[in-house]
Amino acid sequence: MTTKEADSRVYNRKIKPRQSSDNSSSAGNHDKVVEEDARQWERCTEKIKIKVMEQVQDQLNEILDRVLTESVQSLSNTQSTVNGKTKNISSSRSQRMDDGKVFMARASLLDELFEISHIRTIYHMFIAVLIIFFLSTLAVDYIDQGRLVLEFDLLFYAFGKLGTVTVAWAIMFSYTLSVPYYTLLFWGSLYHKVPSKMGLSLGMGLILYLIQTCILGVFPIYVVVHHQLPPASRFIVILEQIRFLMKTYSFLRETAPVIMKNAPKEGENHKFPTFSSYLYFLFCPTLIYKESYPRNRHIRWNYVGITLGMILGCLFYGYFILVRLCMPVFRTQTNVPFSKRTMVLAIFHSILPGIMLLLLCFFAFLHCWLNLFGELLRFADRMFYKDWWNSTSFANYYRTWNIVVHDWLYYYGYRDFLWLSNRKFRTAAMLSVFIVSAVVHEYALAMGFGFFYPVMFLLFAVFGVAFNFTMTDKRQSPVCNIIMWVCLFIGQGVQVCLYCQEWYAQIYCPRTGNSFWELVMPRSWSCSYQR
Repeated sequence: MTTKEADSRVYNRKIKPRQSSDNSSSAGNHDKVVEEDARQWERCTEKIKIKVMEQVQDQLNEILDRVLTESVQSLSNTQSTVNGKTKNISSSRSQRMDDGKVFMARASLLDELFEISHIRTIYHMFIAVLIIFFLSTLAVDYIDQGRLVLEFDLLFYAFGKLGTVTVAWAIMFSYTLSVPYYTLLFWGSLYHKVPSKMGLSLGMGLILYLIQTCILGVFPIYVVVHHQLPPASRFIVILEQIRFLMKTYSFLRETAPVIMKNAPKEGENHKFPTFSSYLYFLFCPTLIYKESYPRNRHIRWNYVGITLGMILGCLFYGYFILVRLCMPVFRTQTNVPFSKRTMVLAIFHSILPGIMLLLLCFFAFLHCWLNLFGELLRFADRMFYKDWWNSTSFANYYRTWNIVVHDWLYYYGYRDFLWLSNRKFRTAAMLSVFIVSAVVHEYALAMGFGFFYPVMFLLFAVFGVAFNFTMTDKRQSPVCNIIMWVCLFIGQGVQVCLYCQEWYAQIYCPRTGNSFWELVMPRSWSCSYQR
């Protein structure tokens, strides 16, 4: 063996360990890359899974609603066979008009969305903003007064005279619980016995109408005006007045036709709705009367406690929005003469508090308040709203924003109008529903604020109707959703701006007389109070 071969063997023995170490390090790096890729793939699949689950959930909800509705329709829309030929008793469209609302056990949409961590984070962000409002109020009070002050004087003022409110509510509730129910029983026991059914119905209906007008019509207005209730107390009385009227109408509208169609046989007792079902209906979160509803097996007291906490949080949230974002601006604007510049600046300044108040009212009432009563009464159908925030048309927004009121307007307004017109004049039926809704909204705001300023009526009955017919369900582009949100932002800014200006104008420039024009002309148009 030569010297060169020996050197090469020694060199090879020296180089092999270095190559093995390089191979092991490259293998380790490769494993790290593989692990990182696996983690990224896992995160990617988790995101895809969440999106797919959301889409599947929405599609399943739509499919279940459609299947259940069609199953109810199929029970009555049967086919009769004559001489080997089948014929439909009625068309599907007319049959759909005759069906009532189908209640089923389902959770509220936000309760389902809060199971997703990304959506729950948005909820946490709103809680963080509430904490910031709280800290900023403490800081400002400490700087201005040298001590920590958190008096909540606005809340105490707004909810003042609760004793008067409680007495008024008790009177309205006692009437709603007793008079319509026993009037129906008395009328139903005589309906199939007397020869003049029309005369009995008209007479009993007129008497009930007069009593209802006095107790649920004039009495709440008298309490609000005579006792000069503060704003929140006013809204409690007026909204309960509207709720009792809608509940009473639904109860009579659903039960009277059944009594008229089903005459008792000889020796049989009349089948009337039970008192317990009517009492349950007065408190359950729906405006459509049924003899029974889907019920949960038990009450989740933990859910009740959390929901109560969220309602209180929303109450303080609204307080901070008014105190920090609205009152400092509009309290001083009465010194400035009315002009286009001040109006435009005030509207754009009001957009942020306006949209926050809109979201706050939606979450506090349509989600928290209704779910609270639904949980306490084990009411299983919690579809009080749908995903209105995804709407690409105002027609869909109006249908999905408030399902509770929409169902009442649809079944007793739109559908009954079509029934009376032999299913003609659908446009007129839709317009009538819009006008009624706009009038009721404006009535509630006028009585609640204590002055007449038809901003809500104009936005609802004029612009709302125009957008409803121009931005239809055919438009599914994301741009339409952006346009809808822009309109909501501007609309809320206009309402907050004009109502706040009028509120302070009513304080600084009170009426000098009681003439008609003094009552209907906005004071903010001419008020320029110099302090």
